[in-house]
Amino acid sequence: MRPNPVKLSRRNLLERWWVVPVAGTLGAFGYMGWYASRVTFGKREAGEPEFQPSEAVRVAARADLGTDWAERPFTYDGRPCLLLRLPAPVSGGLSVDGAYYAAYSRVCTHLGCAVNLVRDPEVLAFAYNYRPPEGERHPQLGCPCHYAVFDPLKAGEAVFGKANGPLPRVRLEARGGDLYATGIEAAPALGG
Repeated sequence: MRPNPVKLSRRNLLERWWVVPVAGTLGAFGYMGWYASRVTFGKREAGEPEFQPSEAVRVAARADLGTDWAERPFTYDGRPCLLLRLPAPVSGGLSVDGAYYAAYSRVCTHLGCAVNLVRDPEVLAFAYNYRPPEGERHPQLGCPCHYAVFDPLKAGEAVFGKANGPLPRVRLEARGGDLYATGIEAAPALGG
């Protein structure tokens, strides 16, 4: 014997209509929870640099970067980059005569906007909704599109916001009084 098909009347449909908004709400909250945990706990560390060698390009004279947090934008291998003089050595950076340098791609690993050096911690707090922990209050690299923050003293790691991957690092070499870019890490897939 065949079972009787369920007759779906307008009344039966309206009695079960509550399932649609409840399922939609549960799905939305589930997605938001997954996304929040991914953005908060899914940050990847920079690790050891994996530079891809490329043509050597003069970036700046060391004398032009006379103080800590001096910066010099440049383009390398078709990507906008930023050279920084830092107060401490970092993985993938360069140490010369007691001065520390690092260079990073300026392409945000979230969706590809250009990051900038944000010097004022109050701007980070107000505009980016990020206040670095005590002892880490120094300039950070910030993406103005979706407010991701990268720490140049942690090898460009994403420390806040939607970006999960670190900024690609640029290999530097000192030749006389000049700094040269000689390699860059692979660009990650955007969205990470």
